[in-house]
Amino acid sequence: MCAAREGRWGRRQRALLCCVLVATWEAAWGQLRYSVPEELPKGSFVGDVAKDLALQLAALSNRGARVVSADRTQYFALHANSGHLVTAERLDREQLCRLVERCVLRCEVIVEGEMKFYGIEVEITDINDNAPSFREAEKELRMSETTPPGSRFPLIEARDPDVGVNSLQSYELSGDEHFSLSVQAGADGEKRPELVLAKALDREEAAFHELVLRATDGGEPARTGTARIRVSVLDANDNAPVFSQAVYAVRVPEDVPVGSTLLTLTATDVDEGLSGKVKYSVKKATDLASEIFYLDPDMGSIKLVRSLDFEEGGSYEMEVQAHDGGGLFDTSTVSVSVTDVNDNAPEISVRSALSEISEDAPSGTVVALLHVQDRDSGANGEVRCSIVESVPFRLKRELDNYYSVVTSRELDREEVSEYNVTVWASDGGSPSLRSSAVLALRVLDVNDNAPVFAEARYSARLPENNAEGALVLTVRAWDADWGQNARVRYRLAEGRVRGAPLSSYVSVQAETGALYALRSFDYEEVREVGLWVRAEDGGAPALSSNVSVRLLIVDENDNAPQVLYPPSSSAAAAAGAGWTGVELAPRSAEPGALVAKVVAVDADAGQNAWLSYELAKATEPGLFRVGLHSGEVRTARSPLARDAPRHSLVVVVKDQGRPALSATATLTVVLAESVAELLSELGSAAAPAEPGGSLTRWLVLAVAAVSCLFVAFLLLLLALRLRRWRRSQLLPPASGALRGVPASHFVGIDGVRAFLHSYSHEVSLTADSRKSQRRWAADSCCNTLPARPPPDKAAPLLGEDAAGARGAPPDALPVSQSLRTPRRPPSRCLLPFLLIAFPSPFCFHLRCPRMISPY
Repeated sequence: MCAAREGRWGRRQRALLCCVLVATWEAAWGQLRYSVPEELPKGSFVGDVAKDLALQLAALSNRGARVVSADRTQYFALHANSGHLVTAERLDREQLCRLVERCVLRCEVIVEGEMKFYGIEVEITDINDNAPSFREAEKELRMSETTPPGSRFPLIEARDPDVGVNSLQSYELSGDEHFSLSVQAGADGEKRPELVLAKALDREEAAFHELVLRATDGGEPARTGTARIRVSVLDANDNAPVFSQAVYAVRVPEDVPVGSTLLTLTATDVDEGLSGKVKYSVKKATDLASEIFYLDPDMGSIKLVRSLDFEEGGSYEMEVQAHDGGGLFDTSTVSVSVTDVNDNAPEISVRSALSEISEDAPSGTVVALLHVQDRDSGANGEVRCSIVESVPFRLKRELDNYYSVVTSRELDREEVSEYNVTVWASDGGSPSLRSSAVLALRVLDVNDNAPVFAEARYSARLPENNAEGALVLTVRAWDADWGQNARVRYRLAEGRVRGAPLSSYVSVQAETGALYALRSFDYEEVREVGLWVRAEDGGAPALSSNVSVRLLIVDENDNAPQVLYPPSSSAAAAAGAGWTGVELAPRSAEPGALVAKVVAVDADAGQNAWLSYELAKATEPGLFRVGLHSGEVRTARSPLARDAPRHSLVVVVKDQGRPALSATATLTVVLAESVAELLSELGSAAAPAEPGGSLTRWLVLAVAAVSCLFVAFLLLLLALRLRRWRRSQLLPPASGALRGVPASHFVGIDGVRAFLHSYSHEVSLTADSRKSQRRWAADSCCNTLPARPPPDKAAPLLGEDAAGARGAPPDALPVSQSLRTPRRPPSRCLLPFLLIAFPSPFCFHLRCPRMISPY
């Protein structure tokens, strides 16, 4: 036994080496074909798929190659490291292909990364692993002793599931000389043994005959199977049973209920008694038919004991026998045809599918491979696949029953981030059956969206004098992408404010977009800050967008009004001035005459810079008034003789802020008709105040200098007038000289008449000559003397009578016209000489008479 087993394994190995064939590549079908013997152990080599398909081993291992098949049991596997196709289960050809002579298993190699598949056919070749066997190990035959020699009796047939030479080849009979064996070839090529009576039987000689029927196949070594046949010799039996039909045929649908009677056999025997009693039996049937059908031996009815399946078997054929008690029998054939019923819905198998796909995948990208089959036949097995939803995917027919699901257009994760694609498969039956498979697909994000700010531009108002680190505003940007691509960070664009880097003024929090002030702003220095904030996502490469931010500094009332004129006492003292402000008001001034103007500014803006003026204190309360908004100091009434010559006015300047801030200005107004009175009043007022101070000394020096200059000026005028007079004595008298000039406009000074007219000036003089200013007032100033006398009165100048004046030359111009010529200055005032006397800055506003020479 051991030797036989070793020889059998040796032959199996040789058969393996001889039968393993590597099929050539079929370009038309794209398939590989291999052939292996059955009963190989698990993990046996089938073929080198990587080599035959020209695939790189790295591609197989990295891209997840695997083997799938339509069967529920996977019989093959792929070694990714070697690229070899190996067996995954035990292969039994007789079990896999029970009714098929050529046993072929089909599978596919799926390359996940490439979404490609390759068809493989593996033929399972037969080995002699099954011995012939009889359905009944013992069979009893009954024969009448009157049976004539040469009569034939069908014997039970042996069955060998192997094919080819390994199948059943011959029968042998041994045991008795009364019988011989005859083997007949059937229409299907099967060998049918028959027992032939070679010699007449005699019951008295032998009531029983024992025979042995041996069946042998053609394998190496040959396998055999035996059955024992016992022949009982009976007394004479005249008539054998007879079937009503030689062939019984029936067509039944595959959905016929279990337990149903498909047909009833009928055989009659004219004998009586035991010889006329008919029994039914199955003489020949396949194992599957024996499992499905049951023949009642007494009634002859054939019942269904297991459900039919057209896909398992479309037709069945059996040989039945009717025999009586005397051993006589008749044979008939039963043919059962199964009609297909649309009882199988299409089956969808997802061979390969992606769970994730990038949103920038091109159109036509394969996301899944589907295998569709319907076990029905004909129209019931025709399958149509479709995708009914409005999704960016479509079906593409591939090899055999394969479909691929591909993208029909570009995807957009921001529009739809996940898809549940339902693929429907419907057959052509009536009613149609259908099934579905759902593909869950998540769209991977690509950084294709830049951050978008919530507003097109931002602006914020920040009060000045803010605290350092104060929150100004928060910018917010959203990115439609996902994950790291949607993570937004903020930063400031480069810029400068008043020559300093922008980053020294404000900062932005990178994660939240909060904008903070790094320093306290002063509206008077910076009123507006313009900057750009950049939002950048975390993609690679990163995308960004910018937004403008306008930061408006809101003014606060943090600056009190600043009086420019008259200067404050401290400013005047620091500048070395002797008084803060001295104004000259003629005693003959009428009500509303402009005396002075308080000039003030406020560094704030808006309402905080609106100024109002009030007269807070005055020596004579009712004499002067201040314009509420102009700051002009005017006389409220005409000065009286009893009014003091020197008046001190305190003007309060207020802004409109909350709370309001204020400043004061002190004015000294002297009621005088001339500069001499002004200086006298100032001297008398300053002498007792500081008799030994430096201010007094400077004032005395200034008055002395001015007096000297004034005397020099008068002497110069006198010399010029004498020279003019001498020239007029030598020339003919001219008539009409100085006609039209009122004599009342001239005042005699040491025999010289000068034209005196009042003008208002604003003078600002500092040590730096570039900053000194002088501004001539408009002609609307009040005159200290009448502006024009009546035209019918004329006054002689320096002793000349009217006749001498009328003798002047006709081309002589009136004094009023000569004053308008651009070659002569508009006035000759003592004010410049007074200012020259003071080396320190000195500002004042006064009304002084202007002396104009007629020359």
